Amino acid sequence: MIEYRTPAEIEEMRPAGRFVASVLSELAATADVGVNLLDLDALAHRMIKDAGAESCYIDYHPSFGAMPFGKVLCTSVNDALLHGLPHDYVLADGDMVSLDFAASLDGWVTDSAITVIVGDPRPEDVALIETTTRALEAGIAEARPGRRLGDISAAIGKVAGRARLKINTDFGGHGVGRTMHGDPHIPNNGRPGRGLPLRPGLVVAIEPWFAHTTDKIYTDADGWTLRSRDGSRGAHVEHTVAITDGDPIVLTAR
Repeated sequence: MIEYRTPAEIEEMRPAGRFVASVLSELAATADVGVNLLDLDALAHRMIKDAGAESCYIDYHPSFGAMPFGKVLCTSVNDALLHGLPHDYVLADGDMVSLDFAASLDGWVTDSAITVIVGDPRPEDVALIETTTRALEAGIAEARPGRRLGDISAAIGKVAGRARLKINTDFGGHGVGRTMHGDPHIPNNGRPGRGLPLRPGLVVAIEPWFAHTTDKIYTDADGWTLRSRDGSRGAHVEHTVAITDGDPIVLTAR
């Protein structure tokens, strides 16, 4: 079921958005060569507790997960593209890590992700993050009344297509509000002018993700982490966005 929020409810979501943004900013600043993924998860856990928030991940158990997630943060390193389960791994020079975080504050959920490189970056990895970020910005620009869901998807796909990236449409954006994942699903490629008409009150997480050379993925033995079939690295960025009568509101802006 697709839900729409009143202007007052969108205002009530702002603190949750600011909190999620603050956690990601702190995590991005902390991620460095020699830092353990479990330490990043512990940092996010402490910030959740200190804010009186609740994790959306720790008890999360959808059909595609082998068991409840058990952590509060997704840490996807290098060829891990999505849903990276934090484990005992120390970040090395040049590692590319996606940090995906969602939490509930005062009953409202927001969801966001960022990809960072620790140590000396590879130029091709920097370019991939820049392309993925441009795709997110293009998708957000289409989140306006009078547009359709396919306009968001097509804008994302156009940026990726220009960079000759392959696009997986199985996992993408989604509705967000009282729960982390809701309708509608927003694939990262589509046809403009098609799909759900966008109207004020719709709140969605828009999240492009791409790998260098493939759109094929498989599930790691941990039962959660999705990795690229050919071992290529990936980038993933995401914001929670509210559609209004005017410009879209990026609730998780950092």
